[in-house]
Amino acid sequence: MVLLVDTTTKHIGKAIAEELLRSGENAPGFELIDTTGMHISHCVGCNYCWLKTPGVCAIQDDYEPILRKMSKADQVWLVSDTHFGFVSWQTKNIVDRIMPLVTMYLKFKDGQMRHVMRYDHQPDIGVIYTGDGDQGYLERWCQRTALNLGSRSLGVYSESNGKEAVSCML
Repeated sequence: MVLLVDTTTKHIGKAIAEELLRSGENAPGFELIDTTGMHISHCVGCNYCWLKTPGVCAIQDDYEPILRKMSKADQVWLVSDTHFGFVSWQTKNIVDRIMPLVTMYLKFKDGQMRHVMRYDHQPDIGVIYTGDGDQGYLERWCQRTALNLGSRSLGVYSESNGKEAVSCML
């Protein structure tokens, strides 16, 4: 399943979902979450999701259903505005709160220290952005985020290349 998480002010996730429906190939296998009106706090680093309530974030807000869907998705596409070349604070909150998907335990993998994954299935991550995002920086960030989740980066696409991003979806 493809999960689109839209935090943009222009709600471009809807247009991407419509493009997916037009393509016909993946129409039944995707879900769009528009975060407008949702309250998603930032991670406070309490480590409850690792120690006291493993796999469950201690913050009680609108994020938990998103996390559950992310844990089951094959691909997660973050649809974000950009500010100062980087994703919006709303998108950053969503990514920072992914920590319940990993454990506090660490291991060496490919010469780097990595978290041990909590679940056998990790979603691949992609970014579609509006504004003047720094393409190279966003690509490196997406790759590092995917690496930390034990998955792969699906790439980073500007809003004007949305059709190219759709072609990369399952």
